[in-house]
Amino acid sequence: MKRAALTLTLLLIGILAIAAYLTLFTVEQTKQALVLEFGKPKRLITDPGLNYKIPLIQNVVFFDKRLLDLDSAPQEVIASDQKRLVVDAFARWRITNPLLFYQAVNNEFSARQQLSNFLEAALRRVLGAASFEAVVRDERFELMNKITSEMNDKAKEIGINVVDVRIKRADLPEANSLAIYRRMQTERQREAAEIRAEGEEASRRIRADANRQVTVVKADATGESERIRGAGDAEKNRVFADAFGKDPDFFAFYRSMQAYEGALKSGDTRMLLSPDSQFFQYFNDSDGASGGSSSRLPKPTQTEDKDPSGASAAPAEGAGMVREADVTDPGSSGASAP
Repeated sequence: MKRAALTLTLLLIGILAIAAYLTLFTVEQTKQALVLEFGKPKRLITDPGLNYKIPLIQNVVFFDKRLLDLDSAPQEVIASDQKRLVVDAFARWRITNPLLFYQAVNNEFSARQQLSNFLEAALRRVLGAASFEAVVRDERFELMNKITSEMNDKAKEIGINVVDVRIKRADLPEANSLAIYRRMQTERQREAAEIRAEGEEASRRIRADANRQVTVVKADATGESERIRGAGDAEKNRVFADAFGKDPDFFAFYRSMQAYEGALKSGDTRMLLSPDSQFFQYFNDSDGASGGSSSRLPKPTQTEDKDPSGASAAPAEGAGMVREADVTDPGSSGASAP
Protein backbone atom coordinates (compact mmCIF):
# COMPACT_ATOMS: atom_id res chain seq x y z
CA MET A 1 0.00 0.00 0.00
CA LYS A 2 2.76 2.46 0.86
CA ARG A 3 4.57 1.72 -2.38
CA ALA A 4 1.45 2.30 -4.44
CA ALA A 5 0.79 5.58 -2.62
CA LEU A 6 4.35 6.78 -3.35
CA THR A 7 4.04 5.93 -7.02
CA LEU A 8 0.73 7.80 -7.27
CA THR A 9 2.24 10.84 -5.57
CA LEU A 10 5.15 10.94 -7.97
CA LEU A 11 2.77 10.60 -10.92
CA LEU A 12 0.64 13.50 -9.72
CA ILE A 13 3.76 15.67 -9.23
CA GLY A 14 4.87 14.88 -12.80
CA ILE A 15 1.44 15.74 -14.18
CA LEU A 16 1.42 19.02 -12.29
CA ALA A 17 4.94 19.90 -13.54
CA ILE A 18 3.93 19.25 -17.14
CA ALA A 19 0.76 21.28 -16.68
CA ALA A 20 2.72 24.17 -15.17
CA TYR A 21 5.24 24.03 -18.02
CA LEU A 22 2.44 24.17 -20.59
CA THR A 23 0.47 26.82 -18.71
CA LEU A 24 2.98 29.29 -17.26
CA PHE A 25 5.42 31.51 -19.20
CA THR A 26 7.73 34.39 -18.33
CA VAL A 27 7.89 37.77 -20.10
CA GLU A 28 11.34 39.33 -19.87
CA GLN A 29 11.96 43.06 -19.49
CA THR A 30 13.21 43.36 -23.07
CA LYS A 31 10.24 41.48 -24.52
CA GLN A 32 6.50 41.89 -25.02
CA ALA A 33 4.15 38.96 -25.57
CA LEU A 34 1.02 38.31 -27.62
CA VAL A 35 -1.20 35.41 -26.57
CA LEU A 36 -2.88 33.66 -29.51
CA GLU A 37 -5.80 31.28 -29.40
CA PHE A 38 -5.96 29.08 -32.45
CA GLY A 39 -3.95 31.74 -34.30
CA LYS A 40 -6.16 34.65 -33.24
CA PRO A 41 -4.80 37.35 -30.88
CA LYS A 42 -6.38 37.16 -27.46
CA ARG A 43 -4.20 39.15 -25.06
CA LEU A 44 -1.20 41.54 -25.20
CA ILE A 45 1.31 41.50 -22.36
CA THR A 46 3.85 44.32 -22.16
CA ASP A 47 4.81 44.15 -18.47
CA PRO A 48 7.55 41.71 -17.43
CA GLY A 49 6.69 38.81 -15.09
CA LEU A 50 5.05 35.39 -14.82
CA ASN A 51 1.88 34.82 -16.87
CA TYR A 52 -0.36 31.90 -17.88
CA LYS A 53 -2.09 30.50 -20.92
CA ILE A 54 -4.40 27.65 -21.72
CA PRO A 55 -2.36 24.61 -22.66
CA LEU A 56 -2.78 23.19 -26.13
CA ILE A 57 -5.25 25.93 -27.01
CA GLN A 58 -3.25 29.11 -26.63
CA ASN A 59 0.34 29.89 -27.61
CA VAL A 60 2.59 32.92 -27.04
CA VAL A 61 4.55 35.04 -29.54
CA PHE A 62 7.31 37.28 -28.20
CA PHE A 63 8.44 40.61 -29.73
CA ASP A 64 11.44 42.75 -28.84
CA LYS A 65 10.79 46.02 -27.05
CA ARG A 66 14.33 47.33 -27.59
CA LEU A 67 15.57 49.73 -30.24
CA LEU A 68 16.41 47.76 -33.39
CA ASP A 69 18.64 48.69 -36.27
CA LEU A 70 18.26 48.55 -40.02
CA ASP A 71 21.35 48.88 -42.22
CA SER A 72 20.52 49.23 -45.91
CA ALA A 73 22.82 48.57 -48.85
CA PRO A 74 24.37 51.60 -50.67
CA GLN A 75 22.00 53.05 -53.25
CA GLU A 76 22.58 55.30 -56.25
CA VAL A 77 20.40 58.42 -56.18
CA ILE A 78 20.12 61.21 -58.77
CA ALA A 79 19.97 64.68 -57.17
CA SER A 80 17.89 67.55 -58.50
CA ASP A 81 20.92 68.96 -60.38
CA GLN A 82 21.30 65.59 -62.19
CA LYS A 83 24.38 64.56 -60.23
CA ARG A 84 24.60 60.93 -59.23
CA LEU A 85 25.17 60.06 -55.58
CA VAL A 86 25.93 56.81 -53.81
CA VAL A 87 24.08 57.00 -50.47
CA ASP A 88 24.64 54.64 -47.56
CA ALA A 89 22.09 55.08 -44.75
CA PHE A 90 20.80 53.26 -41.66
CA ALA A 91 17.71 53.51 -39.46
CA ARG A 92 16.72 52.84 -35.86
CA TRP A 93 13.20 51.48 -35.20
CA ARG A 94 11.00 49.98 -32.47
CA ILE A 95 7.87 47.78 -32.38
CA THR A 96 5.19 49.94 -30.77
CA ASN A 97 2.05 47.97 -31.64
CA PRO A 98 2.73 44.21 -31.39
CA LEU A 99 -0.80 43.25 -32.46
CA LEU A 100 -0.70 45.35 -35.61
CA PHE A 101 2.89 44.24 -36.21
CA TYR A 102 1.83 40.57 -35.99
CA GLN A 103 -1.15 41.09 -38.27
CA ALA A 104 0.87 43.06 -40.87
CA VAL A 105 4.29 41.39 -41.08
CA ASN A 106 4.15 38.58 -38.49
CA ASN A 107 7.92 38.58 -37.71
CA GLU A 108 11.05 40.73 -37.68
CA PHE A 109 12.47 39.31 -40.92
CA SER A 110 9.46 40.45 -42.94
CA ALA A 111 9.47 43.75 -41.06
CA ARG A 112 13.07 44.45 -42.08
CA GLN A 113 12.27 43.81 -45.72
CA GLN A 114 9.35 46.24 -45.54
CA LEU A 115 11.43 48.90 -43.78
CA SER A 116 14.23 48.53 -46.36
CA ASN A 117 11.71 49.28 -49.11
CA PHE A 118 10.38 52.26 -47.15
CA LEU A 119 13.89 53.59 -46.58
CA GLU A 120 14.91 53.23 -50.23
CA ALA A 121 11.76 54.99 -51.43
CA ALA A 122 12.17 57.83 -48.93
CA LEU A 123 15.83 58.31 -49.86
CA ARG A 124 15.06 58.54 -53.57
CA ARG A 125 12.12 60.88 -53.06
CA VAL A 126 13.73 63.30 -50.57
CA LEU A 127 17.28 63.35 -51.94
CA GLY A 128 16.03 63.47 -55.53
CA ALA A 129 14.39 66.81 -54.76
CA ALA A 130 17.56 68.29 -53.23
CA SER A 131 20.77 69.52 -54.84
CA PHE A 132 24.16 67.87 -54.54
CA GLU A 133 25.48 70.61 -52.24
CA ALA A 134 22.41 70.34 -49.99
CA VAL A 135 22.87 66.60 -49.55
CA VAL A 136 26.60 66.70 -48.97
CA ARG A 137 26.98 69.90 -46.98
CA ASP A 138 24.19 72.44 -46.55
CA GLU A 139 20.92 70.68 -45.56
CA ARG A 140 21.95 67.19 -44.58
CA PHE A 141 20.35 67.24 -41.12
CA GLU A 142 17.02 68.59 -42.42
CA LEU A 143 16.96 65.98 -45.19
CA MET A 144 17.51 63.14 -42.69
CA ASN A 145 14.58 64.42 -40.62
CA LYS A 146 12.36 64.44 -43.72
CA ILE A 147 13.35 60.87 -44.54
CA THR A 148 12.54 59.81 -40.97
CA SER A 149 9.14 61.49 -41.14
CA GLU A 150 8.25 59.87 -44.47
CA MET A 151 9.29 56.43 -43.22
CA ASN A 152 7.17 56.86 -40.10
CA ASP A 153 4.09 57.64 -42.15
CA LYS A 154 4.30 54.17 -43.71
CA ALA A 155 5.86 52.28 -40.78
CA LYS A 156 2.93 53.16 -38.49
CA GLU A 157 0.70 51.00 -40.70
CA ILE A 158 2.69 47.92 -39.62
CA GLY A 159 3.02 48.85 -35.91
CA ILE A 160 6.58 50.26 -36.10
CA ASN A 161 7.96 53.62 -35.07
CA VAL A 162 11.12 54.79 -36.91
CA VAL A 163 13.17 56.68 -34.33
CA ASP A 164 15.96 58.02 -36.52
CA VAL A 165 17.52 57.81 -39.97
CA ARG A 166 21.16 58.72 -40.60
CA ILE A 167 23.19 59.00 -43.80
CA LYS A 168 26.58 57.40 -43.24
CA ARG A 169 28.03 58.35 -46.61
CA ALA A 170 26.90 60.38 -49.60
CA ASP A 171 29.51 60.41 -52.32
CA LEU A 172 29.91 60.39 -56.07
CA PRO A 173 30.08 57.06 -57.92
CA GLU A 174 33.51 55.46 -58.29
CA ALA A 175 33.92 56.45 -61.94
CA ASN A 176 32.99 60.07 -61.24
CA SER A 177 35.27 60.18 -58.21
CA LEU A 178 38.23 58.95 -60.24
CA ALA A 179 37.57 61.58 -62.94
CA ILE A 180 37.32 64.31 -60.29
CA TYR A 181 40.49 63.11 -58.59
CA ARG A 182 42.36 63.17 -61.91
CA ARG A 183 41.06 66.66 -62.65
CA MET A 184 42.08 67.82 -59.17
CA GLN A 185 45.51 66.24 -59.63
CA THR A 186 45.97 68.00 -62.99
CA GLU A 187 44.89 71.30 -61.45
CA ARG A 188 47.31 70.91 -58.54
CA GLN A 189 50.14 70.02 -60.93
CA ARG A 190 49.39 73.14 -62.97
CA GLU A 191 49.39 75.29 -59.84
CA ALA A 192 52.65 73.68 -58.71
CA ALA A 193 54.23 74.42 -62.12
CA GLU A 194 53.10 78.05 -61.90
CA ILE A 195 54.51 78.39 -58.39
CA ARG A 196 57.81 76.84 -59.50
CA ALA A 197 57.96 79.21 -62.48
CA GLU A 198 57.29 82.21 -60.25
CA GLY A 199 59.95 81.00 -57.83
CA GLU A 200 62.45 80.54 -60.66
CA GLU A 201 61.69 84.03 -61.95
CA ALA A 202 62.14 85.49 -58.48
CA SER A 203 65.38 83.52 -58.11
CA ARG A 204 66.75 84.89 -61.39
CA ARG A 205 65.69 88.40 -60.43
CA ILE A 206 67.35 88.16 -57.03
CA ARG A 207 70.47 86.60 -58.56
CA ALA A 208 70.70 89.34 -61.20
CA ASP A 209 70.28 92.04 -58.58
CA ALA A 210 72.95 90.40 -56.42
CA ASN A 211 75.34 90.17 -59.39
CA ARG A 212 74.70 93.83 -60.18
CA GLN A 213 75.41 94.79 -56.59
CA VAL A 214 78.58 92.67 -56.64
CA THR A 215 79.73 94.43 -59.83
CA VAL A 216 79.01 97.84 -58.34
CA VAL A 217 80.80 96.97 -55.11
CA LYS A 218 83.80 95.59 -57.00
CA ALA A 219 83.93 98.68 -59.22
CA ASP A 220 83.73 100.97 -56.22
CA ALA A 221 86.40 98.94 -54.43
CA THR A 222 88.65 98.93 -57.52
CA GLY A 223 88.27 102.69 -57.90
CA GLU A 224 89.00 103.23 -54.24
CA SER A 225 92.03 100.92 -54.40
CA GLU A 226 93.38 102.75 -57.46
CA ARG A 227 92.89 106.05 -55.70
CA ILE A 228 94.69 104.77 -52.59
CA ARG A 229 97.45 103.24 -54.75
CA GLY A 230 97.88 106.52 -56.65
CA ALA A 231 98.06 108.42 -53.40
CA GLY A 232 100.64 105.92 -52.11
CA ASP A 233 102.72 106.21 -55.27
CA ALA A 234 102.58 110.00 -55.04
CA GLU A 235 103.71 109.82 -51.45
CA LYS A 236 106.49 107.40 -52.45
CA ASN A 237 107.69 109.76 -55.17
CA ARG A 238 107.58 112.64 -52.74
CA VAL A 239 109.68 110.68 -50.24
CA PHE A 240 112.15 109.71 -53.01
CA ALA A 241 112.41 113.30 -54.17
CA ASP A 242 113.01 114.52 -50.63
CA ALA A 243 115.64 111.80 -50.11
CA PHE A 244 117.40 112.68 -53.39
CA GLY A 245 117.44 116.30 -52.47
CA LYS A 246 118.94 115.63 -49.05
CA ASP A 247 121.63 113.12 -50.10
CA PRO A 248 122.14 112.58 -53.86
CA ASP A 249 125.11 110.24 -53.30
CA PHE A 250 123.12 107.87 -51.09
CA PHE A 251 120.24 107.94 -53.55
CA ALA A 252 122.61 107.07 -56.40
CA PHE A 253 123.99 104.21 -54.32
CA TYR A 254 120.47 102.95 -53.54
CA ARG A 255 119.47 103.01 -57.19
CA SER A 256 122.66 101.21 -58.20
CA MET A 257 121.90 98.49 -55.69
CA GLN A 258 118.47 98.10 -57.27
CA ALA A 259 120.12 97.85 -60.67
CA TYR A 260 122.49 95.16 -59.39
CA GLU A 261 119.55 93.22 -57.97
CA GLY A 262 117.68 93.36 -61.26
CA ALA A 263 120.67 92.55 -63.49
CA LEU A 264 122.66 90.02 -61.49
CA LYS A 265 120.08 87.23 -61.09
CA SER A 266 120.70 83.50 -61.09
CA GLY A 267 120.55 81.86 -64.47
CA ASP A 268 122.57 81.59 -67.68
CA THR A 269 122.73 85.34 -68.36
CA ARG A 270 126.20 86.53 -69.54
CA MET A 271 127.36 90.15 -69.84
CA LEU A 272 130.48 91.46 -71.63
CA LEU A 273 131.64 94.48 -69.67
CA SER A 274 134.93 96.19 -69.03
CA PRO A 275 136.17 95.73 -65.45
CA ASP A 276 136.51 99.47 -65.07
CA SER A 277 132.99 100.07 -66.42
CA GLN A 278 130.97 102.65 -64.62
CA PHE A 279 128.38 99.91 -63.94
CA PHE A 280 130.83 98.43 -61.42
CA GLN A 281 131.80 101.71 -59.83
CA TYR A 282 130.57 100.59 -56.41
CA PHE A 283 132.43 97.30 -56.75
CA ASN A 284 135.77 99.14 -57.23
CA ASP A 285 135.15 101.93 -54.76
CA SER A 286 132.53 102.16 -52.04
CA ASP A 287 132.33 105.90 -52.68
CA GLY A 288 131.44 105.27 -56.32
CA ALA A 289 134.51 106.96 -57.87
CA SER A 290 135.31 105.75 -61.42
CA GLY A 291 138.69 104.22 -62.35
CA GLY A 292 141.27 105.81 -64.57
CA SER A 293 140.28 104.01 -67.73
CA SER A 294 136.65 104.78 -67.27
CA SER A 295 137.16 108.17 -68.81
CA ARG A 296 137.65 106.47 -72.18
CA LEU A 297 134.09 105.07 -72.09
CA PRO A 298 131.28 107.05 -73.55
CA LYS A 299 129.19 108.55 -70.85
CA PRO A 300 125.94 106.61 -70.59
CA THR A 301 122.69 108.33 -71.03
CA GLN A 302 120.77 108.49 -67.82
CA THR A 303 117.11 107.51 -67.98
CA GLU A 304 114.30 108.52 -65.76
CA ASP A 305 112.39 105.82 -63.98
CA LYS A 306 108.76 106.34 -63.84
CA ASP A 307 106.61 104.84 -61.19
CA PRO A 308 103.23 103.31 -62.01
CA SER A 309 101.46 106.58 -61.27
CA GLY A 310 103.38 108.37 -64.05
CA ALA A 311 105.48 110.60 -61.81
CA SER A 312 109.14 110.92 -62.84
CA ALA A 313 111.82 110.13 -60.27
CA ALA A 314 115.29 111.68 -60.01
CA PRO A 315 117.94 110.11 -62.24
CA ALA A 316 120.33 107.66 -60.66
CA GLU A 317 123.80 106.85 -61.80
CA GLY A 318 123.36 103.07 -61.49
CA ALA A 319 120.03 103.05 -63.34
CA GLY A 320 121.47 103.90 -66.72
CA MET A 321 124.47 101.59 -66.32
CA VAL A 322 122.36 98.40 -66.58
CA ARG A 323 121.92 98.83 -70.30
CA GLU A 324 125.75 99.08 -70.65
CA ALA A 325 125.89 95.38 -69.90
CA ASP A 326 124.31 94.51 -73.22
CA VAL A 327 127.21 95.95 -75.32
CA THR A 328 130.94 95.28 -75.46
CA ASP A 329 133.14 98.01 -74.16
CA PRO A 330 135.36 99.35 -77.08
CA GLY A 331 138.31 99.58 -74.75
CA SER A 332 138.06 96.07 -73.47
CA SER A 333 140.15 93.28 -74.93
CA GLY A 334 137.21 90.84 -75.10
CA ALA A 335 137.28 89.75 -71.46
CA SER A 336 133.91 88.65 -70.25
CA ALA A 337 132.47 89.19 -66.84
CA PRO A 338 129.86 86.83 -65.57
